[in-house]
Amino acid sequence: YTPVDHKMLMNYKESESGQIIQEGIAEATSMATWTASATSYSHSSSPTLPFYTFYSMFGFQRTADQIWAAADSRARGFLMGATAGRTTLNGEGLQHQDGHSLLFASTVPSCRAWDPAYAYELATIISHGIEEMWEMNKDVIHYIMLYNENQQQPPKPAGCDSGIVKGAYKLQESRKSDSGHVRILGSGPILQYAREAASLLESDFGVSSEVWSVTSYGELRREGLEIERHNRLNPQSSESPYVSKCFGDDTPTIAVSDYIVAVPEMIQRWVGGTFTVLGTDGFGRSDTREELRRFFEIDTKSIVLAALSTLEREGIMEEGTVKEQSKKMGINTVREDRAA
Repeated sequence: YTPVDHKMLMNYKESESGQIIQEGIAEATSMATWTASATSYSHSSSPTLPFYTFYSMFGFQRTADQIWAAADSRARGFLMGATAGRTTLNGEGLQHQDGHSLLFASTVPSCRAWDPAYAYELATIISHGIEEMWEMNKDVIHYIMLYNENQQQPPKPAGCDSGIVKGAYKLQESRKSDSGHVRILGSGPILQYAREAASLLESDFGVSSEVWSVTSYGELRREGLEIERHNRLNPQSSESPYVSKCFGDDTPTIAVSDYIVAVPEMIQRWVGGTFTVLGTDGFGRSDTREELRRFFEIDTKSIVLAALSTLEREGIMEEGTVKEQSKKMGINTVREDRAA
């Protein structure tokens, strides 16, 4: 038998420096192969660094029990959830639209789950993962979202490495305005809409903003819970977690991602001001990315409207602003979905 891809890069081959294995549509066997490699340092004193790349929907959605077993076996390696998110892989049907694997990943104690937006974030996360597993000798798994959307890659901001691996860092900020100030959190490919919304808020409404890239709600939550426990057992301690230092003031916050609302809500207890979350709950549609993002209300105009709504509820914007702007933006106040 000669496989049809025998001349391609991803055909099966072996070398002394590494392997590329393509097992086809076989999630269980692929996960078993990855587990064998991820635990080889302990069961055969032969350390390897496995990367398993798959449609993100077919990772935790299909093989969560195997991932749990791998973690329980002290696995070390990278799980790369490709074509991630509920709106980036639109044409192949709803069964490919992943909006919840990041939440599933949070149930595995040794799994660090990441949702990078830019290539420099991805590189920093992989470097951090290698350091954790092979320099710090930690038995952890790094689950990283990858997308199939071409976007302009900005230069890496100076001094952002620490924030990337902690879970969030500030990308941009405008001078505070008397017309209102908001904080917008973005992740993955939806970060571009957060940045566009910030520009529109300033140019069209005089509202200033700060935009953050959240690379991991799970890691923000993990450290937050650790600090809570420390303070609980040491009542005189008033240590603050990183997430509180970032978002603990009274600035209204709008979080938007390609995942269900429950993912950003993982940090809600540490957010000081009004917290509005835009996510992709529901089955969605097999449509264009633009239409899907409008349907789920995670596009630029929906973020702008969410910010205006927050400011109107706080008495900063005039009453009726949201009603007027929703008509101008063509945003339907009634949404039909099978989950409703």
